Amino acid sequence: MESSPLLLWFDLVGVFFFALSGNLLAARKNIDITGGLVLGLLAGLGGGIIRDVLLGVTPLALTQPVLLVAPFAAAVVVYLMGAHLHRVRTLIVVFDAAGLGLFCTFGTARALEHGMPIASALLLGVVTAVGGGLMRDVVANEIPAVFSGSDLYIIPATTGAALTALAVATDLWGPVAAAVLSAFAFAFRMVAWRLQWRVPAPMRGWSMRGFDTRLRRDRAVFGRPGKKKDDDDEARRDDDVDDYRDRPPGPRR
Repeated sequence: MESSPLLLWFDLVGVFFFALSGNLLAARKNIDITGGLVLGLLAGLGGGIIRDVLLGVTPLALTQPVLLVAPFAAAVVVYLMGAHLHRVRTLIVVFDAAGLGLFCTFGTARALEHGMPIASALLLGVVTAVGGGLMRDVVANEIPAVFSGSDLYIIPATTGAALTALAVATDLWGPVAAAVLSAFAFAFRMVAWRLQWRVPAPMRGWSMRGFDTRLRRDRAVFGRPGKKKDDDDEARRDDDVDDYRDRPPGPRR
């Protein structure tokens, strides 16, 4: 297995990507930079902290303080570039998928490095990949991608984790294999989101159709990908809200 510096670099890049998704989600919901930093910290570090606690070791975010730099850097990037970004919803999904691809491989490799059985390593790899995003979405009052039911999320993470365990078992694990497997999990997630690949939904037969329709109208970030005009319309609505808030109060009638 490759030495820990490779895993540290993977974790650092994954933290940055997930932190970008958290800060972009905050910007989409008109949350200030402090709230964006909190969402970035949760998304970037949450899954890894859960994994390390389950492993019984000090979380890597505390033993390697350099990991704390990534969420702050992501908050600054989004703050400076926010006015120039378009289609924020798509960017959130892209950076979330990138973090998912990196963390499912890194989390599995780290668990195997600590002597975990393959089944346990797969579980910890998936937890690393989805845990931070789950915390981010819950705190931001967003339907978590894990529970949206609109596309595949855990399955790409599980696939990446399983392929990582296979690469480690066959002595193929290294920088090239890590990059290829991360890219594969990322591509799997993005294709599933774009084409709306689904798993069977046994409760759909007795779900309330009208309620389901209303939920579709109120589209979640990780729901069905829409047309380009959806983000433009949302941006116009935000501008209208800002204009209304800044408008001086008129005379009473």
